[in-house]
Amino acid sequence: MARIASVNIPNDKKINRALTYIYGIGFATSQKLLKKIGISEDVRVKDMSEADIEKIRRAISSELKVEGDLRLEVSQNVKRLKEINCYRGLRHIKGLPARGQRTKTNARTKRGKKVTYGSGKPAPGKKV
Repeated sequence: MARIASVNIPNDKKINRALTYIYGIGFATSQKLLKKIGISEDVRVKDMSEADIEKIRRAISSELKVEGDLRLEVSQNVKRLKEINCYRGLRHIKGLPARGQRTKTNARTKRGKKVTYGSGKPAPGKKV
């Protein structure tokens, strides 16, 4: 397994797909990166030379913000939004969608599992 940006890249995958295992690199970014440094997208990681892997490491470290640095930046941005009490920050605090999506229906991913009331059982402390 090759190790790039503190992530173990799987040997059996093609390099353009394997780079997406790194936080901050999607499929389009991996294609652009490989094209820029002149490595074929169809090569499997196990077939690459150490020199090619080193080229990828250098390109990622010099051009992209990935893994820990990117996670830190994102969390600091959200924290800043919360501190200044802007609308987006308040939505993060309340655990609701921040980009204008509707919440009357849907938004279950952000709001969590549905809590039902009055499901047939009497409420505790009430006599029927």
